[in-house]
Amino acid sequence: MAPTLGTRRPARPSSGPHRVPGGSAAAAASLFSVTEFERGTDGPKVIVVGVDGSESSLRAAAYAAGLARRQRALLAMVYVQPVMVAGAALGAPVAGTTDEVAESLIQEIREAAERMRHIYDVRWEFHTFRGDPYNGLVEAADELTADAVVVGASEQAGHRFVGSVAVRLVKAGRWPVTVVP
Repeated sequence: MAPTLGTRRPARPSSGPHRVPGGSAAAAASLFSVTEFERGTDGPKVIVVGVDGSESSLRAAAYAAGLARRQRALLAMVYVQPVMVAGAALGAPVAGTTDEVAESLIQEIREAAERMRHIYDVRWEFHTFRGDPYNGLVEAADELTADAVVVGASEQAGHRFVGSVAVRLVKAGRWPVTVVP
């Protein structure tokens, strides 16, 4: 029977264990004792997104921009310039090529931000790191004190067997990770 106006529900006891429906008091206590991801704010303040020019990374950037806008967070877009030792050994101009990719990404991001500036107000930065994508994103997230990491799903078939950057970031368990298809 639903309570009606003027009726009072019995007061909850002020002492003793509080029960969590479907769980134990110990589980509830451990839930509230975990503070590793808590940085004293409501929601993320720094969202790191990995971009490399692929379609999935650009979708991840768009998704992360929406998160950053809604949370009023800083969007840190990170491009990890690959270090190709084999290509460098063969005399290929690797550094120049990856610098061109970074400059192209920066230009594309600036143009998109300018088109959307009257619609969306997102604070963003662009960072480049050198190395393999996983370690570069880990370094970026650590340096920027990321509260969340967003990446695109791998488009390479071999990653189903070996493991993609996204899977490795999730397994690291250091930040909440969102993988955008």
